[in-house]
Amino acid sequence: MATPPPITVSSRDLDRLERLLDSPAVAALPAAAALGRELERANVVAPAEMPADVVTMNSEVTCVDEVGGETHRLTLVYPPDADVDKHKISVLAPVGTALLGLSVGQSIDWNAPGGRSLRLRVTSIAYQPEASGDFSR
Repeated sequence: MATPPPITVSSRDLDRLERLLDSPAVAALPAAAALGRELERANVVAPAEMPADVVTMNSEVTCVDEVGGETHRLTLVYPPDADVDKHKISVLAPVGTALLGLSVGQSIDWNAPGGRSLRLRVTSIAYQPEASGDFSR
């Protein structure tokens, strides 16, 4: 797989995600280790300085699978808010971890359940809390 692209995370999201990863129920999960590695390589900025084209927590994004050509509209959420039927994807799901911090136009390779390789490219962000001035989400 290619070198992962640079990512940007808000300091608020980083604090909340680190608390999530510190919880005993989450810390032992393989997904927690993957998210932790992503957070370690992230460029961290204040919420008010977050570029509007970056996927943050609670962002509604459209992405395309460059391998299969499928388009997906997803909202990146914390685990308790995940609901696949409503396209709310947990940051602990492989695709959620992969999307966190990407900018519009960036792609990332990831393995879907079952080992199928995908290449996701963020094509647009319909809603980002920071860009909307919503710093409480």
